[in-house]
Amino acid sequence: MIEPGKLLSQVNSPDDLKKIPPEELYRFTEELRDYLIEHGSRHGGHFGASLGVVEITTALHYVFNTPYDQIVWDVGHQAYGHKLITGRREEFYTNRTYQGISGFPKRTESDYDTFGVGHSSTSVSAALGMSVGSRYKKEEGDKKRHVVAVIGDGAMTGGMAFEGLNHAGWENSDMLVVLNDNCMSIDPNVGALKEYLTDITSSRTYNKIRDEAWKLLGKLSSFGPSAQKIAARVEDLFTAQATKPGMLFESFNFRYFGPIDGHDVNHLVRIMDDLKKIPGPKILHCVTVKGKGLDYAEKDQTKWHAQSAPFDRITGASLAPKDETPKPPKYQDVFGHTIIELAKENDKIMGITPAMPSGCSLKYMLKEMPDRAFDVGIAEQHAVTFSAGLATQGLRPFCNIYSTFMQRAYDQVLHDVAIQKLPVIFCLDRGGLVGADGPTHHGAFDLAYFRIIPNMIVAAPMNEPELRNMMYSAQLDEVNMPYSIRYPRGRGVTLDWRTPFEKIEIGTGRMVNEGEDVAILSIGHHGNYAQAAIQELNAQGIYPAHYDMRFVKPLDERLLHEIFSKFKRVITVENGTIKGGFGSAVVEFMVDQGYHSRVKRLGVPDRFIEHGTQDQLYDECGFGKQGIKDSVLEMIAQPVIF
Repeated sequence: MIEPGKLLSQVNSPDDLKKIPPEELYRFTEELRDYLIEHGSRHGGHFGASLGVVEITTALHYVFNTPYDQIVWDVGHQAYGHKLITGRREEFYTNRTYQGISGFPKRTESDYDTFGVGHSSTSVSAALGMSVGSRYKKEEGDKKRHVVAVIGDGAMTGGMAFEGLNHAGWENSDMLVVLNDNCMSIDPNVGALKEYLTDITSSRTYNKIRDEAWKLLGKLSSFGPSAQKIAARVEDLFTAQATKPGMLFESFNFRYFGPIDGHDVNHLVRIMDDLKKIPGPKILHCVTVKGKGLDYAEKDQTKWHAQSAPFDRITGASLAPKDETPKPPKYQDVFGHTIIELAKENDKIMGITPAMPSGCSLKYMLKEMPDRAFDVGIAEQHAVTFSAGLATQGLRPFCNIYSTFMQRAYDQVLHDVAIQKLPVIFCLDRGGLVGADGPTHHGAFDLAYFRIIPNMIVAAPMNEPELRNMMYSAQLDEVNMPYSIRYPRGRGVTLDWRTPFEKIEIGTGRMVNEGEDVAILSIGHHGNYAQAAIQELNAQGIYPAHYDMRFVKPLDERLLHEIFSKFKRVITVENGTIKGGFGSAVVEFMVDQGYHSRVKRLGVPDRFIEHGTQDQLYDECGFGKQGIKDSVLEMIAQPVIF
């Protein structure tokens, strides 16, 4: 257990925080930041974002009456300090561990977590709904409820944030948006909005006027009935034509205040306290530093966005045991290097990612071929339709999106890509259960939701060479339809993975092992878990057959006829939902073709899976190595009677 500082140890709720004198708040934020650094150095987790909002977090809980006043965090990995202030310090060591607390705000975990937030750009819409709901319930006067959306770490680059701003300005609802402007998501922010905010924060003329405005605003609470006149004067200063600061937000009918130093906790407290008294939609622009408090985290904000292993808090050096054993590459890196190889041979290939160039490894192509690779910001819908536009020009876009984020662009896949039968190649990273990030990030549904779309090819490689060969096959001129390739988070299984490209015919699987009694049909990387189970079964004198099906759509019907003609016991294995997924497709084939075999489907059950290591979650769901082995033993122990 980490020992908190003297002030932090006394804070088990926001009510406790409010007992700290204003002049001591700076010391409290230092203790809170130190605790986060010490915890991160021991246990890992999302790191830089929460360090950057320590003062904002403290000021919010100091000024507002939480949880009655409601705070929505966007993105949720900024909320570690929030969790510590709201009574979870004693159990914080379990953060992101199996059956421990979540790494994101979660409504079932605490009343202070007003909205579940794992994906970005949702806070303004959610906060507006809360504000309108409060207005409808006539929570005014002594019952007045304040609603705050804290949006940062790139979330403002998502289109949904602007949809929310547009509606909020029209509703003229009483809410505050705190813009945590650190110029970062996981990678540096991109786009016109980033340049706009930079222009505001670097304008000397504007900052001179801003200083005058804050002097007036600081006097607001002492002016009584004259407060509205002072607020109007402040507004006039901020909308002066000479500088036009915040005019983008003003155009949405938001009163814009800022930018201010997001690390000056006492100033934040004074400003937030005054803004509580100003009705209508407001935006407070706070400039912060991601990784604040650690020199190396401030300098390399992408690397220190999150850490999975312990590190030396002084130097940042990893404390993980050194293992010089050669390891297979991560699937994302196989993608990143393979797309460059293919692009050198095919000048039609383009790469697209929505703000995840490091996570999906498109960073290599962005560096080597900057005119052919695009980071479009946190904008999955735009990424898909932008790819569709490229495809209309005869190009071959590889649209790389995490499976969980692909859900956000489902309509664009249907309407803009599939209906028009455009050859967009979707590379879905983090397919399946991803581990410590939990249910908001598990990519459990793509096999099911993609296989029902007409004109769509749905494939998953068992290993790195298959990933390379699927990418190679998908970009061939003869493939004139959408092609989805999904692969999991983490490493593959092949050291010598840079094999020559070979064409894989669409809808063809392969037999990995001949066998008897039971046939195991797997899709994707989880075929390696089937192989591990088979090795142990072989030692017991049991020899299941194993088929790497490679395609969910179209299925290899020739191979399935062979399997169902021979085997009365069949097990399907997938790292995805069993409702509507690969196993369901196999059962549909069996029924349609009139076969009568016993089929057991292994995969993600019909519920949201919590966080833990990937292997812990596979075992919980029954499709890890032991689950596959147990299913084989169970099936062969039961007679097949039809």
